[in-house]
Amino acid sequence: MSRTIDYYFTPQSPWTYLGHARFARLAKSHGAAVRVRPIDFGAVFPVSGGLPLGKRAPQRQAYRLVDLARFSHHLDIPLNPKPKFFPVASDDAAKLIIAVDLYDGTDIAMKLCGAIFAAVWMQERNIADPKVLEALVAECGLSARRVEQSLSQAVQERYEEYTQEAIDAKVFGAPSYVIDGEIFWGQDRLEFVERALKQ
Repeated sequence: MSRTIDYYFTPQSPWTYLGHARFARLAKSHGAAVRVRPIDFGAVFPVSGGLPLGKRAPQRQAYRLVDLARFSHHLDIPLNPKPKFFPVASDDAAKLIIAVDLYDGTDIAMKLCGAIFAAVWMQERNIADPKVLEALVAECGLSARRVEQSLSQAVQERYEEYTQEAIDAKVFGAPSYVIDGEIFWGQDRLEFVERALKQ
């Protein structure tokens, strides 16, 4: 029987970027269905006790940079730990992913996710810029209408629903993979995701 994984993230998360391709391969190899769930951590953090990066203790911020470089090297995935456009408003990118998921399906939405994550962490592009989002849509071979559709009330409502789903599921960080109500937080938990899929 096929398993379902709820994939909660924000488009500006470096950890989601580092785990995305591996997660996509893992889900596909086990025949698992992925429910793509970009969410607003601005709404999640006040409930979960999380803090935006700039408000975290200096030692935590410093260690994050060390760990990003460590994982980038270990996984052989290019990453600039201090990209030009970060932090960045990612709501529009999140809603674009939702629109593509609605109109083009999960596989294409996952492809766009990878392009958006790489835009921030490898290419130093500003995903808050509508022109960048339009370019990414074109590069992924998608209809130019998707950017306009991402601004619809229906997509906004879905974004809010996904965020509330995450809060109800007790998600507190990105990426989070949820299988049958069990949370696996972080790209370094993908081994445990695989074990769960094998059960």
